Amino acid sequence: MSVDLRGRTCVVTGSAKSIGLGIAEMYLALGAKVAMIDIDPAVEAEAERLAKTGASVRSYVLDITDQKAVKACFGDIAVKLGDVFALANVAGAVDQQAFAEITPERLDRMHRINVNGSVWCAQAALETMRKYGDGRIINFSSKSGKTGSAIMAAYSGAKGAIIAMTQAMGFELAKDNIKVNCLCPGIVEKTGVWGVVSKGYSENLKMEEEAVVKQFTAKVPLGRLCRIDDVVAFVKFLTLDGDYCTGQAFNVTGGREMH
Repeated sequence: MSVDLRGRTCVVTGSAKSIGLGIAEMYLALGAKVAMIDIDPAVEAEAERLAKTGASVRSYVLDITDQKAVKACFGDIAVKLGDVFALANVAGAVDQQAFAEITPERLDRMHRINVNGSVWCAQAALETMRKYGDGRIINFSSKSGKTGSAIMAAYSGAKGAIIAMTQAMGFELAKDNIKVNCLCPGIVEKTGVWGVVSKGYSENLKMEEEAVVKQFTAKVPLGRLCRIDDVVAFVKFLTLDGDYCTGQAFNVTGGREMH
């Protein structure tokens, strides 16, 4: 049976725009109460826009790498919206550089945001999630977390860590009936990550960005890049119907990644 989200609290990080915003809108459409988290203050305007429709939504401008601030934020969410049932750990960052040029600062940044931030948010959500005797944590890895991408070693390493962490969490939290999975999208159109990546590849490959898009699209068996809606639909499935899925790293790549 599908989970009824009406009245339940869902948290979405990285929800000021693109994938995170799409997930927040999807949860609200299903009747959930939603906490939207982002370091970008634009999350406040998006939450205000959605609240005008009568939705139960609150925004939080938060640096997810600050463990104490994350814990305080989730404490406020529990008070204002209720115990957390689902967490979509969307927030992340991407970087590009030749392997020989990776610096300690850039390597640390990839792990602090992508890995540490996901850990702090999941820990904070668990404090109230266990009360349900059920719950969903959906982490965000990447196709690059399964097969590393050229000039993206630091990013690929951090996203690979998300997959291993998801597996460990799946084992450990099964006793609490909390299902933990992660998504590994390919290139997703109309996102900040793809904007950074396409520009970087254009500069490194000395190609026009349009040519870069064509080159990468040609590698996808289904013949197109991933869309935000493709990712949102998978999050919806895992939240509502993925009751027998845990510890998995699901590809959303149009066949570009098959393991």
